Amino acid sequence: MIQTHNLGFPRIGDQRSLKIALEQYWKGSMSAQNLQRTAASLRKRHWKIQDRAGISYIPVGDFSLDDHVLDTSLMLGVIPERFGWQGGEVGLDTYFRMARGRAPTGLDTSACEMTKWFDTNYHYIVPEFSKDQSFELASNKLFDEVSEAQSIGYQVKPVLLGPLSYLWLGKEKDEGFDKLDLLEGLIPVYQEILGKLQAQGVAWVQLDEPALILDIGAQWRDAFTHCYKQLATQSPKILLTTYFGELRDNLELACTLPVHGLHLDVVRAGSELQKVINVLPETHVLSIGCVDGRNIWRTDLDQVLAVLQPLKEKLGHRLWIAPSCSLLHVPIDLEWETELDGEIKSWLAFAKQKLGEVSLLQQALNQGVEAVATPLKWSRDICNHRKRSEKIHNTRVQERLNNIHDAMTQRHTSFETRSALQQAWLKLPLYPTTTIGSFPQTANIRAIRRKFKKEEVQENTYHDAMKGEIKKAINLQEELGLDVFVHGEPERNDMVEYFGELLDGFAFTQHGWVQSYGSRCVKPPIIYGDVSRPEPMTTAWIMYAQSLTQKPVKGMLTGPVTILNWSFVRDDQPRSDTCAQIALALRDEVNDLEKVGIRIIQVDEAALREGLPLRKEDWQHYLDWAVRAFRIAVSGVQDSTQIHTHMCYSNFNDIIAAIAAMDADVITIETSRSDMALLDVFKSFDYPNAIGPGVYDIHSPNVPSIEHISTLMQLASQRIPAQRLWINPDCGLKTRAWKEVEKALTVMVDAARKLRADQEVL
Repeated sequence: MIQTHNLGFPRIGDQRSLKIALEQYWKGSMSAQNLQRTAASLRKRHWKIQDRAGISYIPVGDFSLDDHVLDTSLMLGVIPERFGWQGGEVGLDTYFRMARGRAPTGLDTSACEMTKWFDTNYHYIVPEFSKDQSFELASNKLFDEVSEAQSIGYQVKPVLLGPLSYLWLGKEKDEGFDKLDLLEGLIPVYQEILGKLQAQGVAWVQLDEPALILDIGAQWRDAFTHCYKQLATQSPKILLTTYFGELRDNLELACTLPVHGLHLDVVRAGSELQKVINVLPETHVLSIGCVDGRNIWRTDLDQVLAVLQPLKEKLGHRLWIAPSCSLLHVPIDLEWETELDGEIKSWLAFAKQKLGEVSLLQQALNQGVEAVATPLKWSRDICNHRKRSEKIHNTRVQERLNNIHDAMTQRHTSFETRSALQQAWLKLPLYPTTTIGSFPQTANIRAIRRKFKKEEVQENTYHDAMKGEIKKAINLQEELGLDVFVHGEPERNDMVEYFGELLDGFAFTQHGWVQSYGSRCVKPPIIYGDVSRPEPMTTAWIMYAQSLTQKPVKGMLTGPVTILNWSFVRDDQPRSDTCAQIALALRDEVNDLEKVGIRIIQVDEAALREGLPLRKEDWQHYLDWAVRAFRIAVSGVQDSTQIHTHMCYSNFNDIIAAIAAMDADVITIETSRSDMALLDVFKSFDYPNAIGPGVYDIHSPNVPSIEHISTLMQLASQRIPAQRLWINPDCGLKTRAWKEVEKALTVMVDAARKLRADQEVL
């Protein structure tokens, strides 16, 4: 019989119940005991959903109060010295201090660095490795949850990040050593973990090694072989799990490691399936990830069965089927979407429905397609209808896409010429100060927006409320003495969703939440058809803000690549075409902002690097069309209009040439958690334009000091001339409280004044 399994389930719970509980705990209104009760209740509910869907092996250990990589760090005792851990079981507040710099108890400190999980919009907490790093089993979370699930009667499959991928994702904090040298000390702890799981009666354990789809090189491949030879003894059966891409030069290694099974993401690596079958030992299970765990489109079951049926004949019971990766990256349940267009809804599948698809495929293989003929026909009809739907195609958009020419991607003159024209009217001081865009989204803002959406308040009432918030933001910036203002974005629910709601070709869910990091959840739009802009989206708000001050107010837009990468994207045309359609729509908005007198326009590309292919040989193609899309969006303005962009938590050093090719007049980036280490690239790359390195961490409630900001900017000035440096937070201030924001921005402005004074002395 063909077995099914799941690699992981969304953690956030019904109506984001985990988010609510976490934030209550952080505020002190929920006890640690009640937080853990909420977590246990969610785990039990999620296991039940998967069991009822017909999943043979239920994943355990995929649930987290923050991040599964951070959970692994706790399990392995990788706790940086500044958190004061003295050994033993790591406490809950140490856990949250590592994640966010603060917890209900314990001293505030610098949180650990956070970055994107491969090419997804999920963020993980980066492990920090010291030269004398030791490892020890310091958390029983996994074992407790295994016992918890076993006591209910589930056949469990513990999920654990593999040792090589864990090391790969970490960062050396001391100079003079290679993190791979730590493997010898790490292996015994993994052996201990696997031994304890075996003692608990676990038959299979899922070891995630997504590093195998990367360019790891010969030394790391040798380390895989060495490590897994030692893990193979006194262990449950190991299912080696890869996802997000092709194995390529690591394929033979992955197939021949001394484990008991291999999971292949055939959604992204389907071309490698036959080669894997040829190399995989005849004793090994082959798990086929055939239902897309990264997107929300219904699976073409006929197409998948055409692949699986010959495999069943060849592999028999050694064939397992599953989603391509953890379902962490999709919403939980489509049935909650009661207001979504019925036709579009029929094209979709969320986590619960995807498990149903896996189960249906299992039934077709085990019982024959006749046993599931009715649901298969229904699925077939929906897939065919979607291809023909008039909702998808817009002739005018396609014609405009085909008529893009090179002149549409070029500013008129060089940065030096543009910069002089811009400074002639901006007259900005040295180290100009600004923010990234958003100000706190208070309970009052969210409440009035909800009422407006539900038509409980009139449009003029809503607009008056938003104007009041904009005026508050402008007045605060005047009082603080910032140099370039923002309107604060009170009218925006989300930096992508807001624009998607005003563009054709997008659909939206009520409850399609996906975890981004910690308690932060996003509700990605669905791009189902050709994209266009029916009318201006932001001009009225920005014009009102500009009318309140003599200081320049930035027009704020989300860039085409970020809108693409932070949406669920149609899969019936190249992503580059969809991105270019979005760029054309934004080009119209940028030009309209300039026409109404807005002379600084920020087009954020927070997710540019996030979309970067995981193999370097594929980078250039992506970067070419991604940079081209940005330039299409911004290159229609005059040279005297200053274009800004912003990039979030990403190591962009290896794509710095592409970022320079974007030719934004000013780029703002995150550097606070890395102490400006991200700017090291400028020692060897002569970046030509202006840059604003983020000087304080907005994902932590901690307020920086003048000395801290001054030190960071002094480090920055060693790499970028002071005349081209801006001072700003490292991201938007949407998630922070006003009290924190006012204090932090006051410090930031004071630090800028100090730096200017110091420069004058020199």
